[in-house]
Amino acid sequence: MPYYLKENKIELLKNGKDYFASVIHSIKQARYNIFVEAYIFGHDVTGIKILAALKEAAKKNVEVYLLLDGFGSRDLSQKVIDEIKASKIHFHFYHPKISPYQMKRISLRRLHRKMFLIDHKIAYIGGINIIDDMNVPNGKAPRIDYAVQLEGPVIHLISQSMVKLWKRVSWSHLEKSYVPKHNHKNISSYPNGIRLNFIERDNFRHRQDIEKAYLHAIQNAKDEILIANAYFIPGKKFERALIDAARRGVLVTLLLKGEMDYFLSNATRAFYAKFLKEGISIFEYTRSFMHSKVAVIDETWSTVGSSNIDPFSLLLAREANIVVFDKSFASQLKKNIKEDIQFGGTEILLKDWDKAHLIKRLKARMAYLFIRLSLGVVSI
Repeated sequence: MPYYLKENKIELLKNGKDYFASVIHSIKQARYNIFVEAYIFGHDVTGIKILAALKEAAKKNVEVYLLLDGFGSRDLSQKVIDEIKASKIHFHFYHPKISPYQMKRISLRRLHRKMFLIDHKIAYIGGINIIDDMNVPNGKAPRIDYAVQLEGPVIHLISQSMVKLWKRVSWSHLEKSYVPKHNHKNISSYPNGIRLNFIERDNFRHRQDIEKAYLHAIQNAKDEILIANAYFIPGKKFERALIDAARRGVLVTLLLKGEMDYFLSNATRAFYAKFLKEGISIFEYTRSFMHSKVAVIDETWSTVGSSNIDPFSLLLAREANIVVFDKSFASQLKKNIKEDIQFGGTEILLKDWDKAHLIKRLKARMAYLFIRLSLGVVSI
């Protein structure tokens, strides 16, 4: 059985409205330091509020460390970047440049984590970028996404990871960055609290940790697997694990994105016929834009994080997930996913998929073949 840390506190946060209200409250309470990692930092209503809170914290002599992905946050203007640096916020881009002419794996590695750490006491982890909920491709309704607020012994692992990455990026920019050591004695514990763990994906010691956590849970599932994932292009092991689970009688349900925001997203649909024939239920979220990266298995195991189930997340990007072993939390997350299916999901049926949707099937096959070809030619 995987290792879990005991005596933690966790709160599920759905969508940006609740998430950012909680984050801003914690930022205002900060006394010593704040670490932020994000893939997208939009200079919209939400981004401006977060930035204002960080600037105000810096004015109070709170050390603020802001690390953004150079590709995901490429639209951040130089004017805004200059304002950030002028406000005494420590700022770096992770891989600031990406060349379309250089198909080397290192040039494609991205910081896809979405994390806040406040005074080494409170952390936020999930799939929510620093961007307004209504900033979606179709504008029909707020995007669907999840995150968690954390306290307890797990903070030690999160602190280690975020501080280490900040230092590594600083060194890569030929800068020395002094980060005061945090006092582990300040980390609270909660008797009878939640068992959970922080798992990350990097390009060194933890290359397969997130995928292995998923596979272990799926391979040991007895009753139900419920996955809501925005970019779902599983590898062979993951695909086989789901099919094997369905064949042994496990109820497998996938909630996937219905709004394709870029061409390669269509590759998700390349698996539809195969999964549907095995009795796996597939729903597409069509009410708005779904960005979720969550799962519940056997009403006890669950995960919330930044990692999609696709080659880019599982092979190239830096990711962070929380894995929770708790019936109460799993029940809460399951209820939310079921509501997403009920109010925004459209079921894909095998008879309809085989007889119709020819254009969608062609796009799916082309996108999938392009992804496999691209991964084949990427050099280390």
